[in-house]
Amino acid sequence: MDNAPFHILGAGLSGLSAATILANAGKEVHVYDVRKDSGARFDGDFQGIENWTSSPDFFDEMKQWGLKPDYFKSNSFDVVDLAHPDDVITQPKTESIAFRVVERGTDEHCIDQGMKRMAIEAGVKIHYGVRKSPDECDIIAAGPKESSAVAFGEIFHTDHPNHVTLQLNDKLAPGAYSYLIIIDGIGLICTCLWRKQKKSSRYLNETIAWYEERYELNRKPIKRVGGKGDFSLPKKYIHKGRYYVGEAGGLQDFMWGFGMRYAITSGVLAAKGILGECDYELEIRKRLIPLVKSSATNRFLLNRIGDRGFKLAARYWMWDQKRKGDGLAFLRWLYSPGIFRKLLWPIVKLSMLKKKELPDGRVVNHMPFRKALKRDIWEPSPAALEIGKQWDRVRKSGAHLSFNESDT
Repeated sequence: MDNAPFHILGAGLSGLSAATILANAGKEVHVYDVRKDSGARFDGDFQGIENWTSSPDFFDEMKQWGLKPDYFKSNSFDVVDLAHPDDVITQPKTESIAFRVVERGTDEHCIDQGMKRMAIEAGVKIHYGVRKSPDECDIIAAGPKESSAVAFGEIFHTDHPNHVTLQLNDKLAPGAYSYLIIIDGIGLICTCLWRKQKKSSRYLNETIAWYEERYELNRKPIKRVGGKGDFSLPKKYIHKGRYYVGEAGGLQDFMWGFGMRYAITSGVLAAKGILGECDYELEIRKRLIPLVKSSATNRFLLNRIGDRGFKLAARYWMWDQKRKGDGLAFLRWLYSPGIFRKLLWPIVKLSMLKKKELPDGRVVNHMPFRKALKRDIWEPSPAALEIGKQWDRVRKSGAHLSFNESDT
């Protein structure tokens, strides 16, 4: 039995992390993915690996596990622009690394390909374009099945220097936020929708117009991308002998959507659980679930406060930074499972999450895609209309669109 091969469903970050740890321990590992390559469900969009929910620095933690963060390109940031709902822009900053931006996709420098190379070097056999039954696998690391939220973005050429802006604005990003990321001449403007909308491309057009008014981007559109997030909390993380990791295990950040740190961590812990080095269920509940519950509670509050609450939160963030000298302190506090969030959790669970049974027999508390509100109805600005026309021209000339309005 000790020499039996291990089978993993999903060649994303969590599946490949688990596979690498197992292979480095001398195990035979097979990973199966229905897609053609790791990162194929992404299209060159930028995402962030946060550095505030846990210690130590996440890249140091990866190295301790035997993973190699230098196998993919990353850009670290210690300061960002924070755009308040009233368009005031301030700058949260820290002396350490707040987060790192990585690219998702199939290009060699992407994190997905870096994790793939680590796995292959460790001896993992990856089978792409293959459908494998979960019943035949030891670890389930498949991607999202449903939508609790979606994100639309445009990737473009720019001559603006490397930069990140986070915008809190309930009009342009209903219940959520938008962001601008620029890395080495390539930019991404993205808006996240946590309420279901019709004609959702208008939010992206209006968001682009907002950024163009405030930053000299000299934007030349390349393509438009998008993705969905499925947010659930399972009753158990080991079900019928199978380990559920990453998105398959509901290990996501309900507040901001940061999931890569949770994905890699859960993959490593699952492998260590199989190797007898830890109790996976216990470790997940100790290390990650308090963070997930705190983020869900924060999401519950964000769903109800609108721009007035966003404005108060942004102002408090800056006040807290001035008092403590570190912009990360506020974010650490947001994710700390304090008494207030623990008391609020039963209300959050009852009002925001819906209990359901999945086809595999697991019971989860799922966050459904919320309905639109009356305040989500507004007329687009002339600048946004022109940006929409610009994209129509670019698309007709052959530009790629990976995510349609119907996907909401």
